[in-house]
Amino acid sequence: MINEFEKLTASEQDVLLKAPAIVSLLAASSTGQINEWKKLDAMKLAHIKTYSANPLLISYYKEAEKDFDKNFEALAKKYAPFDEPKRVMMQEEISEVNEVIAKLDNAFAVTLHTSLAGYAEHVKKAYQGLVFNFLFPFPIPGLTA
Repeated sequence: MINEFEKLTASEQDVLLKAPAIVSLLAASSTGQINEWKKLDAMKLAHIKTYSANPLLISYYKEAEKDFDKNFEALAKKYAPFDEPKRVMMQEEISEVNEVIAKLDNAFAVTLHTSLAGYAEHVKKAYQGLVFNFLFPFPIPGLTA
């Protein structure tokens, strides 16, 4: 068990352990669909986070990684198609994550929230960069350089 989770219910712990998957899904579906690049990048980053996260979060990410793929797939099925009503529902899950994070020790809570926000931004930008590099594969002064 993650020490910082001791005061949380089993349900609240589950919410936090699914957080990287829901954050990834929300970020990866920002264009209304999820493609394999975004999905694979999200999964790869979830694995990398177990080694590169703030030391305070290492045990959290190791635990979350165990079921990340399963959680991501289940959430993707639950929220497809990624239209506006489904994105609102995903945002509600993020709100629930934030409510549970608020119950944690302040230092851990701030570190976790910051990490998840950075994680979402990376997943979102990963695909945008691939599309941009595909459309403009050579440097164009003033546009890509």
